[in-house]
Amino acid sequence: MALRIVIPPHPLIRHWLSILRMDTTPPAIYATALSQLGRWLSYEAIRDWLPNKTAEITTKFGTTEGKLIDPTIPIYVKPNLPGGLELWQGGRDLLPNAILCLGETPGKIKENSGVIIYYDQITNGASLIKILNQLRDQNISSSRIRVITALAASPGLTEIGEIFPELTIYAGCIDQELNNKNELIPGIGNPEVRLNTIITEQD
Repeated sequence: MALRIVIPPHPLIRHWLSILRMDTTPPAIYATALSQLGRWLSYEAIRDWLPNKTAEITTKFGTTEGKLIDPTIPIYVKPNLPGGLELWQGGRDLLPNAILCLGETPGKIKENSGVIIYYDQITNGASLIKILNQLRDQNISSSRIRVITALAASPGLTEIGEIFPELTIYAGCIDQELNNKNELIPGIGNPEVRLNTIITEQD
């Protein structure tokens, strides 16, 4: 069993990833690019995963069978800051009833519910593995988790795959290298810097 990495071949995903890569992209457009990537990657990630149910629907001319999203099975969203939160801004239109979790993962996650981790870029995988370990400690299996990321490094994916081989990750692209500062090459830069965001430690 191997880690499943999905790189959707959508031209809009390639376009917005290219905008992120450009070092001249201003903060507002950079944020828009993350949001748009979040939207299109979310669309692909939930295609065969979002809980739904069959229901009889009454129309003007009779009844028919339809499919409706099942609101009784919640979706939890866990973004990293600040880039993952920008990815989520695009995904939230597709998942308006999702439960947003900032900071620590919630102490209790309902049985059979899904978790989406929005992570701006995966470098060596260490911080994402920490989140995944927290979820595993709560008996959340990898099949109930989707990771959405703008960009991932091949070394980080290898580390993640050795520990969580059943996980599925949706990414805009895979970069093969990290430099000595743990930065992706060619990468998208540091989202915290490029978004002009200041993050302070919370007690």
